[in-house]
Amino acid sequence: MSQKSPEAFRTISEVADELDVQQHVLRFWESKFTAVRPLKRGGGRRYYRPSDVDVLRGVKTLLYSEGYTIRGVQKVFRNQGVRYVADVGQSGMQPLVRGEGLAAVSGDAVQVAVAREPTQLSLVEPAPLKLATLERRQLQHRLDALAKLRADIAKALAAREARLAPTSEFRRAVKA
Repeated sequence: MSQKSPEAFRTISEVADELDVQQHVLRFWESKFTAVRPLKRGGGRRYYRPSDVDVLRGVKTLLYSEGYTIRGVQKVFRNQGVRYVADVGQSGMQPLVRGEGLAAVSGDAVQVAVAREPTQLSLVEPAPLKLATLERRQLQHRLDALAKLRADIAKALAAREARLAPTSEFRRAVKA
């Protein structure tokens, strides 16, 4: 099975496996959240963009981890926007107060987005740093490329040493 590029579109089964939800749940979310609009090809096959997967991951986080209702998530879409929901689903992001802000972990520092009403702001324990699937794939691709470059460099150095190594005839001539 070949790995897809991080920018490649995903089928509904691939997204369902990645998010650990059933396919019918994804179709239901499409009916409830207008921001989730995969491309539909012949026969009604759905193809999700990487940005669609990020939004769906954010929806799942808000519904399953944060305890939002469908209406609550719809309100978050209206008030905070699609980018906010996608950010919630990505690495190190976690809502501070329902729909009011984000906490992002960056090294030792915690960056906090300002809430609309500071009196309601309550800092929660920051989420552990997790990489989004797209980021993980991009990093893995770069690591694979680096490993290949290292192997190529090692081969080139070995070939150079073999060319420059004194031959047995040269050694005999030097000893004589």
